[in-house]
Amino acid sequence: MRKIDMSKEPCSECGGRLERKHIDQEFEREGVVVKLSGIAALVCSDCGEICFQPGGADKVAAAANLLFGLAVVENQHKRSLTAHI
Repeated sequence: MRKIDMSKEPCSECGGRLERKHIDQEFEREGVVVKLSGIAALVCSDCGEICFQPGGADKVAAAANLLFGLAVVENQHKRSLTAHI
């Protein structure tokens, strides 16, 4: 199977140009905040829409879910957790 280069595609929201960047994203669940930093993404230079290569969003969600699990197991639910990818 051939890998798709999404950076050559236009933004699905506005048709603008997608640029490769490393971004930070925060997630909140029941008062627990986790932050992932250094995520490879494609960001529209016009509207700011964030896109990932195929499968990328699933990997980001899985990483956030693991951090939420760690926060509960380690009883760190009163502060945020950060992971650099």
